[in-house]
Amino acid sequence: MPVSFPRPRWRRAALLASVSLLASCTVGPDFERPAPPETKGYTEEKEGLPPMQVADGKEKQQRLVLGQDIPGEWWHLFRSERLNDVLKQAVAGNQNVIAATATLAQARQGIAQAAGALYPQVDVQAGVSREKLSNAVFGVPGQLHAFNLYSIGPTVSYALDPFGGNRRRVEQQEALTDFSDFQLDAAYLTLTGNAVIQAINIASARAQIAAYRTIIADDERNLNLVRTELQAGEATQIDVQLAQSQLENDRTALPPLRQQLSVARHALSVLVGRLPAEWVPPDFDLTEFTLPEELPVTLPSALVRRRPDILASEAQLHAASAAIGVATAQLYPNINLTASFTSEANHIGDLFAGPAYAIGAQLLAPIFHGGALTAQKQATVEAFNAALANYRQTVLTGFGQVADSLQALQHDLEEVEAQRRALESSETNLKLTQTTYSFGNVGILQVLDAQRLAEQARVGFVRAQAQRYLDTTQLFTALGGGWWEWRAAPAQAKSEPTVVTTVAAKQ
Repeated sequence: MPVSFPRPRWRRAALLASVSLLASCTVGPDFERPAPPETKGYTEEKEGLPPMQVADGKEKQQRLVLGQDIPGEWWHLFRSERLNDVLKQAVAGNQNVIAATATLAQARQGIAQAAGALYPQVDVQAGVSREKLSNAVFGVPGQLHAFNLYSIGPTVSYALDPFGGNRRRVEQQEALTDFSDFQLDAAYLTLTGNAVIQAINIASARAQIAAYRTIIADDERNLNLVRTELQAGEATQIDVQLAQSQLENDRTALPPLRQQLSVARHALSVLVGRLPAEWVPPDFDLTEFTLPEELPVTLPSALVRRRPDILASEAQLHAASAAIGVATAQLYPNINLTASFTSEANHIGDLFAGPAYAIGAQLLAPIFHGGALTAQKQATVEAFNAALANYRQTVLTGFGQVADSLQALQHDLEEVEAQRRALESSETNLKLTQTTYSFGNVGILQVLDAQRLAEQARVGFVRAQAQRYLDTTQLFTALGGGWWEWRAAPAQAKSEPTVVTTVAAKQ
């Protein structure tokens, strides 16, 4: 009879400690959020913002406020009730936002699915079979009678996961869910920005159409005037032909503008989630929009926590980091614990008379896979490096877009000032030329030239006004668009806003 010696208690304690240590070990890198850029500004100027100066002081002042968060419904700053109503419909009906919401819900279920591997798996199995055994199995000639065999019982399995592969999978899925979450925020930001842009495009196209209609009306009056003078012998047929040519040439500007108006209307209908044949946007007018008196500008250090595309890229980087841990864990042994309790009987009523059980543990350790596991891990490392480069590029792109928008506001201001002066000057010149023509001191060609300059200035001024609204919208979206308020995100500490510069705003 073999003799067994009791295991000392210190060895049992050491074994339990080793198992606990293995269970708490998680291989692979622990993800750390990349630090925000250390820059204190968005542009190369000393204050990090473009210098906003007003050429002649005729435009109302608009302030850039550094360190102030953008409101969630930032389009309210344009003070258009019709715009607010359209944006409300768009947020509720846009299919991209609805799809992104469903994708996020799907990703959250993926977390629960991945987390299931962290718990014991309990199943029950039952079966019935018709069997007939030979006595030869027991060394006796003859056949046994056929019989029914019933079985039922639970089975339990648990992956000990000593090196944290399953935990890293859960971490990876959580990061991918964060990615879907920020993709939803990006869809919201894209929707609201595009909807406002299309509303401004509608107003801009309508204003240009109105300007050209005024121009065409002037052309028709000029043509009638020249025809009258032709009958009086004070003009020639060439003068009539020049006036007719100017009228027809200006009429050619209307079809493209009407097409622009139709495209903007249809685009806004699609953004709202409606068919263009079923829903027509309001006839927005530039005069119903007001540039905000203050433009909130997020601090550069906070921009990486505000733009959803940067946060989504960061989530992808986190998922790539967790994937390294998953691949690393596959290089190490894994332990599976199993237990089963099975009852078997010839009759159903005897199933639970004498159950049998089995408890075991299985160790699976990789020895040789032809380098496949090592290559798999290295592939995840390279994927992480690619994700890191993509993240950095996303940050660079974000800062570049903010810088572009800030500079655009300054250039828009300069253009509006120049276009306004050109319009005032050209209109004065046109009136003087028309008066002089009426006294016969100049020809029709000078009148048409003066009119052409006036109409170009009039349309240019309308476009410059619309561009200021468009670039203001681009700034709001480049800074993140206040999506965190829309999603009711936890409040974060906010610094006191500081007025750093000014820019003129036309009201």
